[in-house]
Amino acid sequence: MVDDNELKRLRDVATPAPGTDAKARAFEAAMRAYDLDEKTSPAAQGSANGLRLTERAQKLWSEIMQKKLFATPAIAGLVALPIAGYATIYMLQQQPFHSGGDEKITETLADKPAAKAPATVRPLTVAGADKQKKADVDAESRAAAEALAPASPPKPESNALGGLVQQDMLARNAPEPSPREALAGGSSATAPAADGAAQIGRVPGTVAQSRLMAQPSTAPADQMLLPEQNRDRVEDFKTNPVRAALEDPVSTFSIDVDTASYSFVRRSLREGVVPQADTVRVEEMINYFPYDWKGPDTASMPFNSTVSVMPTPWNEHTRLMHVAIKGFDAKPAEQPKANLVFLIDVSGSMNEQDKLPLLQSAFRLLVSKLRPDDTVSIVTYAGDAGTVLEPTKVSEKDKILNAIDTLTPGGSTAGEAGIKEAYRLAQKSFVKDGVNRVMLATDGDFNVGQTDDDDLKRLIEQERRTGVFLSVFGFGRGNLNDQMMQTIAQNGNGTAAYIDTLAEAEKVLVEDASSTLFTIAKDVKIQVEFNPNKVSEYRLIGYETRALNREDFNNDRVDAGEIGSGHSVTAIYEITPKGNGGEQIDPLRYGQASVNNGGAANADEYAFVKIRYKLPNEDASKLITTPVTSANEVADFNQASTDQRFSVAVAAFGQKLRDEDATAKFGYDKIVEIATAARGADPFGYRSEFLLLVRLASALGGNR
Repeated sequence: MVDDNELKRLRDVATPAPGTDAKARAFEAAMRAYDLDEKTSPAAQGSANGLRLTERAQKLWSEIMQKKLFATPAIAGLVALPIAGYATIYMLQQQPFHSGGDEKITETLADKPAAKAPATVRPLTVAGADKQKKADVDAESRAAAEALAPASPPKPESNALGGLVQQDMLARNAPEPSPREALAGGSSATAPAADGAAQIGRVPGTVAQSRLMAQPSTAPADQMLLPEQNRDRVEDFKTNPVRAALEDPVSTFSIDVDTASYSFVRRSLREGVVPQADTVRVEEMINYFPYDWKGPDTASMPFNSTVSVMPTPWNEHTRLMHVAIKGFDAKPAEQPKANLVFLIDVSGSMNEQDKLPLLQSAFRLLVSKLRPDDTVSIVTYAGDAGTVLEPTKVSEKDKILNAIDTLTPGGSTAGEAGIKEAYRLAQKSFVKDGVNRVMLATDGDFNVGQTDDDDLKRLIEQERRTGVFLSVFGFGRGNLNDQMMQTIAQNGNGTAAYIDTLAEAEKVLVEDASSTLFTIAKDVKIQVEFNPNKVSEYRLIGYETRALNREDFNNDRVDAGEIGSGHSVTAIYEITPKGNGGEQIDPLRYGQASVNNGGAANADEYAFVKIRYKLPNEDASKLITTPVTSANEVADFNQASTDQRFSVAVAAFGQKLRDEDATAKFGYDKIVEIATAARGADPFGYRSEFLLLVRLASALGGNR
């Protein structure tokens, strides 16, 4: 036990009287030196007037701290009050209060850099004690102000970009982690980021040091963190119903090559959350994957269609009519010149690691894909729109990359002004018979100017007639306006993608660059007429937001989807053959004579598929027709091609996530079984990743 005299002596050292700050600081320095080096450093010995810290002294210090434990809160309060008052006076002296209405931005202490602590503790003289005290108060004031200021994202590191892509692509080919490992952050998968930051560098056993990684929280342990408000806007829609072929034999829709829904679903599952039903657009999930459908042989025929009929895995009474379209794959030498305008959202809502920093890296990847004679312009928008880079040839790559790297977030979101400025620049450097496209990158939050989706739609429709198309790339969560992105992409003759990782940016902007940038056919519509003599009922899987009226098919004024170079599009109908016993709708009492008269034309056909399209520079549509007969049938599901079976597995998964009746009794294990058997060649690991997502959904218990 420590005697009272020794305890008093050490208490006097630890709690010095006014004017003895140097001795107290020296004692604390010696303590730190002891903790780090397990001995007293020479500097600490000198500054403590020869005091050596022994093991006994360390125990004494511990006892002092225990005895002072209950008094600490009161003492801290007494000390904090004068410091807070002094800090307030100091800040008012440095920054006079400003309440004018001229919206002039003034610098505050929160904008100043924090004072860095010295690397080593140096002995203080008594003469310097007063200066040190003032400096300490100043530092504490700045620290208090900066604790309330938002942290700004670090500057992009361009030299780490290639390694990040390589790590993410290696991760896709790595052994599949179990759902438990993926959710808990095991060695085979990166743990979901709590703050929604982009997940990258999923290589087992490694950690990618990058500005895109989630940063550790610096909030005090006793500070309650309020959950962020989720303001995501997603269009709600109802699943396509089962229709009676006798009453409503014609189905019409616009093709869709967007992939945003799949990326959004993937991010949700990796964060341990079952995605909301309206975020799941089944057709976008199906069309996320590359398929080896048979394409056309020449550019004069922009695409080829293949139709197959096969048994339905989840219903023995129905069949699937599988429609596959493949676009002509233009060789690089045949690709036209590109005139691209990067329209980049730099508003305050983009100030997150998975938004502007990820966006900058994504566009750096795209620039590396372009050819020297292509042209790039950059427009940003926040409170107002501004031109960061006038039309510049890609041969000046360093100039373009530097303009991308210097972007910083802040302000509101004047999306309308940005779009108008982007189209102006696109017209300024318009390339005849080339690719003229605005590439909008945003979290979708337009809150200045025209913010109504219909107004933006009309604006985009007007500009599209000039030959400048629009593609949209979404970033981030919590503020994503997916509904607006889908609207303007569909009406801008472009595509919509959601980029949640650097690998996804590499897929969309590098691997799929040809299909993303180079349009080979526009306003592509599909119309299927079912033969009531062979088909009792049918339903289209997905494409709910792309439905068209029957009369729209022949109306060339009605806009529809686009197909890019080498793009594939897949549509799947579930049909009920007549007399198969799987009908869900009672037959009409008085409607049988018209189809049972024995004289119906083409009575042996299941359906008649019609596809309308326009060439990119033409306004008159062309027609392709395909009758579907027993020659298109596949007797057993396992006899269908690998790509067909895998696309059906994806369709089943999308329906399962939407909790549709058709797949209610079809388990995730069956989906895994089909997808595993049909994985086939998977050079980029997309299909292996799909299997992981199915297992994650099963582990989360989503719509069992």
